Formats: sequence, structure tokens, C-alpha cells
Amino acid sequence: MSKRDELITKYAADLKEKCGVNADMDLLTKVVIGCGPSIYNADASTVSGSDAGELATVKNNFLIKKLGLKDSEELDKGIEAVIETYGKSNRNKYRAVVYYLLTKHFKKESVYK
Repeated sequence: MSKRDELITKYAADLKEKCGVNADMDLLTKVVIGCGPSIYNADASTVSGSDAGELATVKNNFLIKKLGLKDSEELDKGIEAVIETYGKSNRNKYRAVVYYLLTKHFKKESVYK
């Protein structure tokens, strides 16, 4: 099993255990591939739910640039909802899991088809 496959398995487990979500493995795999090498870097592979700068990066680089959404208050509400779903007290919020949840939240799965 490759390192990426191991991470995908770990992310799917996180979705199920911490978010109560059964992952669409095809979509999760595509989101993980879209994250690129950041998934292998301990710092870059996670998202700090309490860091405004980090959340702005998620909003600008993922929601606006990748998913093609227009900047609005709805994006901030979506990020907040996903962080809430993942669990604010959960220290390790994996970037791929956050991106997967945001993709589902905004119904933008078509971006990865």
C-alpha cells in the first residue's frame, strides 16, 4: 500500500469516527490527489480551525480558486460549519478531510469528476 493510500484510509476513518460521514472513496481520493504534496508535510497537512489566516487561505485557495465559488459570507459560514462538524476540540483537522467536507457542503463534487 502506498503512502497516499495509507493517508486516504486514515482520512476515511477520520470522516467516519469524528464526523459521522461515510466517505465517497472516489471523491476523497480525488480531493487528496488535488492537495498535492501538502498531505506529506506535518504542518501543511492540517488546518487550524482557530487561525484566521489559515481559514482565509482555505477560503481563497480552495473555495474560490479551486471550487470556483464567489467570495461571500456563505463561504465563511460553510467553513465554520465544517470545522464544527469536524469538532472544534479536535486538534488534528486534516486538510484533505476539511476540503472533502467543504466540497460536499457546497455541492461542488462536479469539480472532481
